[in-house]
Amino acid sequence: MYVNAAPVDVPVGATALDAVRGWDAAVAAQVAAGERSVVDSRGIATPPDGPVHVGAIYRIVRNRAGATDAAADE
Repeated sequence: MYVNAAPVDVPVGATALDAVRGWDAAVAAQVAAGERSVVDSRGIATPPDGPVHVGAIYRIVRNRAGATDAAADE
């Protein structure tokens, strides 16, 4: 499986958040806090607690709600 184009190995039963954590723990904390989201290779949102599968490709994106809130603060 891949997270942001980097290969990541996780055990059977792992979640998308586990995969992100295997790639970058700081980014995983942002996903857990709702600051960023996980999407699949097609751009479809993937729940952080959703199961992963062999060959999955995930990308981490800025959470749109968080981006809107940040823009309102400026």
